[in-house]
Amino acid sequence: MSKVPSITLNNGTAMPQLGFGVWQVPDDEAATAVGHALDAGYRSIDTAAIYGNEEGTGKALAASGIARADLFITTKLWNGASETWTRDGVLREFDTSLTKLGLDYVDLYLIHWPRAMRDDYLTIWRAFEEISESGRAKAIGVSNFQPAHLTRLLAETSVVPAVNQIELHPHFQQPDLRAVHAKHGIATEAWSPLGQGKGLLTDPVLVRLAEKHGKSPAQIVLRWHLQLGNVVIPKSVTPSRIAENFDVFGFELDDADLSEIAALDKGTRLGPDPDTFDI
Repeated sequence: MSKVPSITLNNGTAMPQLGFGVWQVPDDEAATAVGHALDAGYRSIDTAAIYGNEEGTGKALAASGIARADLFITTKLWNGASETWTRDGVLREFDTSLTKLGLDYVDLYLIHWPRAMRDDYLTIWRAFEEISESGRAKAIGVSNFQPAHLTRLLAETSVVPAVNQIELHPHFQQPDLRAVHAKHGIATEAWSPLGQGKGLLTDPVLVRLAEKHGKSPAQIVLRWHLQLGNVVIPKSVTPSRIAENFDVFGFELDDADLSEIAALDKGTRLGPDPDTFDI
């Protein structure tokens, strides 16, 4: 049995709070990496059409012997390139993802980027609502949506997103967006939770807290996410680090620790700006 706590999404679906991400994992390596993650105890796997590794991920799921009901699988619609999505196009793309994964349903399906300049995310979301009603996605949500995008979605469609997956780590904490999520019952899920290896894990505060608790800086950051209530999906292809990232339930940060980490927010992104990103 996995020891990962679950949160309850706004439609009643239970989602593990700690999952395994496969961004930038080549398809021919995904089966091995996901296999290591499942062996370590992860039951939530996060992939996406654009990652190009849905097939490798699906192979690991099939080979695991783990009951489908015990897994939580997320994938995402890549609304990039030059397409302006239609309802039928979204439904076809979803079918393609299911086929590559070798699944009859996913637990969570996300719009990968708002691309507000193309003015199609409402059309996409209405197709997502159909997918949800069919039972082929247990929950639907968004990724990289800003408050203005969420406000419009809530005003003009009928289903509140279950999740918004956003860049989130101690150097970029997004308190205003997280407050919008809390107001509307939208779960916050963090991508790049460890800061993409760009200096976060050598921050002196995190190094000192790691020494205090006898843990690694990465474990300190993951524990911080969990105690904030975030869903978090660290990625690694190294078995020892996959296991280390899972070992974050035997200690707790105190209020002073949390205050020190809160003070690390620089308000600067590592990834693209959702208001301008269009690829």
